[in-house]
Amino acid sequence: MTSVTTPANFTELGLIPPLLDRLTELEYQQPTPIQAQAIPSILAGRDLIAGANTGSGKTATFALPLLQKIQAQQLTLPPQVEKSLVASGRGNYVTGLILVPTRELAKQVANSIKSYAVHFNGKIKTVAVFGGVSVNTQMLALRGGSDILVATPGRLLDLISSNAIKLDKVNTLVLDEADRMLSLGFTEELSALLALLPKKKQTLLFSATFPEQVKALTQELLNNPIEIQLQSSDASTLVQRVFTVNKGEKTAVLAHLIQQQQWRQALIFVNAKHHCEHLAEKLAKHGITAAVFHGDKGQGERSRVLDGFKAGEIAVLIATDIAARGLDIEKLPVVINFNLPRSPSDYMHRIGRSGRAGEIGLAISLIDYEDYHHFKVIEKKNKIWLEREQVEGFEADEISDDSILVAEKPMAAPEGSGKKKRKKKATVNADIWAGYAENE
Repeated sequence: MTSVTTPANFTELGLIPPLLDRLTELEYQQPTPIQAQAIPSILAGRDLIAGANTGSGKTATFALPLLQKIQAQQLTLPPQVEKSLVASGRGNYVTGLILVPTRELAKQVANSIKSYAVHFNGKIKTVAVFGGVSVNTQMLALRGGSDILVATPGRLLDLISSNAIKLDKVNTLVLDEADRMLSLGFTEELSALLALLPKKKQTLLFSATFPEQVKALTQELLNNPIEIQLQSSDASTLVQRVFTVNKGEKTAVLAHLIQQQQWRQALIFVNAKHHCEHLAEKLAKHGITAAVFHGDKGQGERSRVLDGFKAGEIAVLIATDIAARGLDIEKLPVVINFNLPRSPSDYMHRIGRSGRAGEIGLAISLIDYEDYHHFKVIEKKNKIWLEREQVEGFEADEISDDSILVAEKPMAAPEGSGKKKRKKKATVNADIWAGYAENE
């Protein structure tokens, strides 16, 4: 791993005035650790593998130097060449290509880049392309090419096959959420795209997690890369908790927690599309209204729900893992794993929707007896260990010998619940909860 210096402010990173002015307007006080370490290397043209906790500012880390690089290229372009490109429609070129796994992340990244570029007076063109919407609209947007293209792999291949865009002039490739992009689900699409890109280019890989099998694949993509790994659970502002429940009682426990804690918002993860609707119906019987977010929803509906949740108009959102990657939901108080994610790395991406950018956050996992082993795997892979806790009045009957540690105080049961105490009872550390509540 390469050691690099860590500038204390954005000026020291070597960014140009239009970007520095915009960062001041956005009230960015100082670079995050990943920004301080990675931006100088990117500006120097180095390939990069960057791993950092979710919410650590990875989008700005690649967007800012990419904008600066494109601006410099435009300023050095000879006038006669510029006129020639304009006359020929510039061709359907792309300078910087950013590949992402989901539609929502494509929109979010493109909007962030456009925001950072406001002082370039529209001279840097950024386009986002993704499935679920009309391809014709995106083809029109790509007329004359794009300086920066943010794309999901499938839709990009569709546009290439229609001759709407070409990749032979790409000089910077970014894989955002790189572990997902290099996973089996995208292997064929990504291979097809890489074959169309120039061999000589700068390649940047960003993610919160880099499993070993992904690290092996990166050796084929990058040239003598700088590697920066900044994941740290110790410095995290996210509190993680796990509650053991009886099989069949997860919904009752979930409804109790939502009503008792009165969270401003809650994002609840399940593992299947139909589970979203089913859980929403169950919560409705407890008087809790929840919206759902999954891949079977049309893009218009997905955008409406996500925008409503980001704006605070939706209090409870039930989602599949399409909401686990990269989405920035400001000051989200709590994330709840109703079902454990199938992949241990997805656990970190899910819980990273809370506790972002230094804010206090809370991540809760509900596990029954059948989940115990899988949660141990999640802990081992992510190098964490969490105390098993219970909610008073909802104690689990089936408890494995090593699944519970008795702590100081029980979490209070709802008044008048009448819930019988069960044979095996464990309690929770209320001090942790209280510390979270005071900060929130």
